[in-house]
Amino acid sequence: MMDDLPFDQVRTLLAAVDEGTFEAAARALHVTPSAVSQRIKALEQRVGRVLLQRAKPIRLTDSGEVVARFGRQLALLAQDARAELGLPEDGRPNVLPVAVNADSLATWFLTTLTRVPEHLQVCFALRREDQDHTTDLLREGLVLAAVTSTPEPVQGCSVRPLGRMRYQAMASPAFIRRWLTGGPLTELLPQAPVVVFDGKDDLQHRFARDLTRREPSSRQHLVPASDIFLAAVLRGLGWGMIPDVQGDEQAANGLLVALAPEHPVDVPLYWQQWKLDSPPLSALADAVVRTAAEHLTPLP
Repeated sequence: MMDDLPFDQVRTLLAAVDEGTFEAAARALHVTPSAVSQRIKALEQRVGRVLLQRAKPIRLTDSGEVVARFGRQLALLAQDARAELGLPEDGRPNVLPVAVNADSLATWFLTTLTRVPEHLQVCFALRREDQDHTTDLLREGLVLAAVTSTPEPVQGCSVRPLGRMRYQAMASPAFIRRWLTGGPLTELLPQAPVVVFDGKDDLQHRFARDLTRREPSSRQHLVPASDIFLAAVLRGLGWGMIPDVQGDEQAANGLLVALAPEHPVDVPLYWQQWKLDSPPLSALADAVVRTAAEHLTPLP
């Protein structure tokens, strides 16, 4: 049945999900919102399933995830085939949607993208997501590959180990003088303000539970950007978990101090991608593994 699905309808479904609304999808496809709606209705009638939740932003149903995965694989394979056959370009580059955790994106991952050969004419559509949740985007068919903390492969995907990103609990000297002086760290830390990336970030909680057997303070600053998170800790808003690739330089300059160097938190990272014989996807995977080896600690 899947090979009977008109590709223009499948591509419209992908555009609606990627853009979030029928109106935005129409602009991306250079058609009217009515045409977008009609194509998706026709696709749903052909499949006999509801494929989209008409919310803002639009979300895929379970059946829609299956069709979206099929559509992205088909689009990538079609682009690869045109390149290998030397056919004229259809005006659309090879677009690789990839999910990456914020700290990798802020430190080592962008170097990876510069190592993908230019002749492959790849454009990257990066989606920032917590490493514990990037596999959700793979399952939903929203990305072709992901940096993730999950070693178990998503169905239809392969897994390659990348390494460990090590985090240290760190704070500025001024913050330590104000909040963490005059008693044991295990007693003072649960009362001290803390910087947290977002509601999915549990690194600070993991460290606090390991060190003190208690949760961190309820005085939490949510700062959902890796570089701003670091700046918030540097300016003394709170303590936070800083990856070594960022924290080592700050510690060497005396701007940050590790609170408990003997209690790091290690986050293992893996590369998961769909099992496709695609030169651009393979080139990206090789570049990711090579770059990660230069910046991360090897997994045991």
